[in-house]
Amino acid sequence: MPRLMSTLALAGLLREAAPALDAALGGRVQVDLAPTRTLEARIRAGERADAAILTAEAVAALSAENILDGMTARPLAHSRVGLAVKAGAPHPDISTVDALRRLLLAVPTLCYSRAGASGIFFAGLIERLGIAAEVNAKAIVIPQGFTAEKLVSGEAAIAFQQISELMEVPGIEIVGALPEGAQTVAVFSGATFAGAPEGADLLDAVARACTPAALRAKGLDAPG
Repeated sequence: MPRLMSTLALAGLLREAAPALDAALGGRVQVDLAPTRTLEARIRAGERADAAILTAEAVAALSAENILDGMTARPLAHSRVGLAVKAGAPHPDISTVDALRRLLLAVPTLCYSRAGASGIFFAGLIERLGIAAEVNAKAIVIPQGFTAEKLVSGEAAIAFQQISELMEVPGIEIVGALPEGAQTVAVFSGATFAGAPEGADLLDAVARACTPAALRAKGLDAPG
């Protein structure tokens, strides 16, 4: 059974592409989803698969350690960080960095992820804005998973994550991407594990599934 380890950012795309992947590989593809940092730790601890989709930085690092085959590395998707609210809630102004800063200070509760690329970026962002202590005092910081689930449960008023990950949670509305000056574009790349015979076919099938239209439908952009 071919096995793919992938960041959560491509969860929706991979779910919809599952029939095509299974057909291309001649059997069910096992997809293991988790934040990049979590997958990196598991891989360094000895866990293996046929291919992995991680941030470009993680793919480069694991290739330098001869765990992934760097010759097979290819960019698959670009992703931006967004903000969401519970369905029906007012959409706050996040059109500028100043507006976002005011929102972060005024909002009663918020949620971000500790292990995901978006959460790591967000933790650095609030440090740069000089409001980390105030924000973290009222933040729910989940170890991994989908932050928008805390909107549905009523535990948080706003949630931050990759837009593609926010889209995976029903009952929420995406306000939009964070403004320029408070945004980052994550590059997610794929590579085969060193010595994995089925990795090349699996990665080719995943790359074929990452069409511009399929990426846009899941809140992602094609690399370019």
